[in-house]
Amino acid sequence: MLDHLGINVPDLAAAKGYYDVMMPVLGFEPFFISDKEFSYRPAGGKPGTVIFFYAAPDASDYSRRRVGLQHLAFRARTRPEVDAAHAKAVELGNDIIFEPQMFPKYHENYYAAFWHDPHGFMLESVCQKPEA
Repeated sequence: MLDHLGINVPDLAAAKGYYDVMMPVLGFEPFFISDKEFSYRPAGGKPGTVIFFYAAPDASDYSRRRVGLQHLAFRARTRPEVDAAHAKAVELGNDIIFEPQMFPKYHENYYAAFWHDPHGFMLESVCQKPEA
């Protein structure tokens, strides 16, 4: 398991504004915050990866098609949690790549939604459990 992950963003304040709204829906809570970074950890003391955001020291456009981060997938416990993340992304005006649906090419229980955050990072919420 990854202990933590760091992501550079072009606008730290804008990223914080976005992720402060989105991360609770994805099961994360604020962790460490300073003028130069902020982070989230799995909510309620659950084990998992802490995600840190930093101001990118070099200006450039992001593309998931270049070397580097391709996308972040957040594990959901239930399919309604995937639906809730998708609804929040729609509410925030994000570019939706795939609405919640089954992706049997990955496996028979792969239910996910994909969208772009305001900086162009592709995000995914995925539940890999059978429907209850």
